[in-house]
Amino acid sequence: MEKSVRDIYDGLAESYDKNRGFFDMSEVFNSFYGRLNRETGDLLDLGCGAGEPFDRMFADHGWRITGVDVSERMLALASRYVPEMNAVCADMRRIEFDAGIFDAVIAVYSLFHIPGSEHAAMFSKIHHWLRPNGRALFTYATKEYTGNDEFDGYKEFMGQKLFYSHKRPDELYSILKKIGFTVESADYLNIGGEVFLWVTVIR
Repeated sequence: MEKSVRDIYDGLAESYDKNRGFFDMSEVFNSFYGRLNRETGDLLDLGCGAGEPFDRMFADHGWRITGVDVSERMLALASRYVPEMNAVCADMRRIEFDAGIFDAVIAVYSLFHIPGSEHAAMFSKIHHWLRPNGRALFTYATKEYTGNDEFDGYKEFMGQKLFYSHKRPDELYSILKKIGFTVESADYLNIGGEVFLWVTVIR
């Protein structure tokens, strides 16, 4: 039986902590932060993990942060690195927030761990939670990572079989537009030897 995403990240927490400086996200953060057109605000991080580097960077700029993650051990790390964050242990698909309470939402290396059949519903929730003109940034898997135009299955990650799911980029953009988002940017970035599609959308 395959392990759940929660069990895998609980088990990887120590290794993740030791290697947390391997991925340089400063350029991605600076690009997204510069588009927000505001110095401070309310951020929601879906799949926040240990809270680094994005949550720590936002906190250093005075933002109020809510982090959601299914792994208690990753959140224990987050309490150390971003103690001011409001951390919630929950599945991002099940959590609920009021409408229009966040200026920005991020889902970095997390959204592709839920089944592709549930992506549209997740994006609809993000749209609901964002304030008008709010922005969301998320990482999306593509053929460059999985080797397939569409994928629902397992790939090895740090010695574990981890679930990934994605649709074709054109189908992704169509879903986002139907929900009401404007796709502001979509860039393939190689960070730490891994190529993913980084997408920014505007509500």
